[in-house]
Amino acid sequence: MEANQPRPNNHLALAIISTILCCLITGIVSIIYSTQVNSKYDAGDYEGAVAASKNAKLWGLIGIGMGVVIAIAYFAFFGIAIFSGLASGNNF
Repeated sequence: MEANQPRPNNHLALAIISTILCCLITGIVSIIYSTQVNSKYDAGDYEGAVAASKNAKLWGLIGIGMGVVIAIAYFAFFGIAIFSGLASGNNF
């Protein structure tokens, strides 16, 4: 490893937010990759640290994307159900 290579971002905050707010499985994968960044960098594996950083970011964004899609589908389904019930005259 060259001495002038900066430490890659581990994206741990993104991984934690993805785990807590969005999708547990992809968030855990993101946390695993984010914890590998610093250890690989300290071991001299700069390319491995960069790859782990990219994977941590990718899985964190996938988790957030899945969370957004699921939330939109949830509100669309129940919104349609409520409005169709109101339009037909049924009161809940």
